[in-house]
Amino acid sequence: MWECFIQSLKQQHIISEEIHRGVQQYSVCNTCPRPLVIILDDNFYYQSMRYEVYQIARRNSLGFFQLFLECPVELCLQRNRERGCLVNDETIRLMSAKVQLPDPEKNSWEKASLIMKSAENVLEEDIQKVFELLDVTLENPEKPFEENIAQKEVDRAICAASVLHQADQAIRRLVSQSMKTAKDKKLTKCNMKLLSEELNKLKTVLLEDLRHVTFQGNSIKLCSDVNTVVEEAARKFDQKKEDIVMKFQKFQT
Repeated sequence: MWECFIQSLKQQHIISEEIHRGVQQYSVCNTCPRPLVIILDDNFYYQSMRYEVYQIARRNSLGFFQLFLECPVELCLQRNRERGCLVNDETIRLMSAKVQLPDPEKNSWEKASLIMKSAENVLEEDIQKVFELLDVTLENPEKPFEENIAQKEVDRAICAASVLHQADQAIRRLVSQSMKTAKDKKLTKCNMKLLSEELNKLKTVLLEDLRHVTFQGNSIKLCSDVNTVVEEAARKFDQKKEDIVMKFQKFQT
């Protein structure tokens, strides 16, 4: 994702690329006549996802703030049904359960955050708050942290949280592969739906187990080999999903 994002900025001559001591670096071009504002429109439901963006802003002395649109899950489901490309209801409910709201008291890096109610029409005063916060962050860019042990510990803890996101993506790919195989084997539509539900339930259980281990265990050890942890989670899912798939194949025959 970041590669595509950076390529887009380069094509618009917003940033330039250079190699410094063998390290690839980017800088904002001075040709921009007005302040440059980059909007990342995404769910970012884990704090770890948003922290990755904050780190980029911090390293490059850029302003950073978060705008969180809060909406009841039932209204989200209603709005989803009214749009062209539908998202599965269960997916929306699961994401709603996972969302980690900005917490400025716990995370100092989330101090520039604004939670806006989006159940009704946005008021003019709410829009004004957004622009005021934007002005503040433009005038007060983030300062790179000095190297210290405490900050390294914070980074490692955030890294541990991001393991959940990576494991989720890996298991999603396995679910997709299983559904494709089932379709090729001519599973009925009814069984396809039931199979999808069971695989996603298994995914939810395994991710919740991993969440508990991640935040209760040794985050430093965990982040020393993120790939191994993610691969282990995917392996466990792969083993258990075989029993589920075999059950539906027997029903089919």
